[in-house]
Amino acid sequence: MKNINGNQTVYQICKEYPQVADILEEIGFKDIKKPGMLQTAGRFMTLNKGAVMKKISTESMKEAFEKQGYNYTEE
Repeated sequence: MKNINGNQTVYQICKEYPQVADILEEIGFKDIKKPGMLQTAGRFMTLNKGAVMKKISTESMKEAFEKQGYNYTEE
């Protein structure tokens, strides 16, 4: 199982697992695929901070990742 840490930046996660951008878009990170978004905001925004900003619960994010074969942690 692939591990995703909520304290990593969105850029780091998407660089390691490019398909994660699709999952993020589905759960509410609507702008994630806009040109330049990962290279700008994605470099300093962690997954957890982004979820709070977008009002996405940790539980729903965890479920979405687990459905796609990822293990989501906050450590």
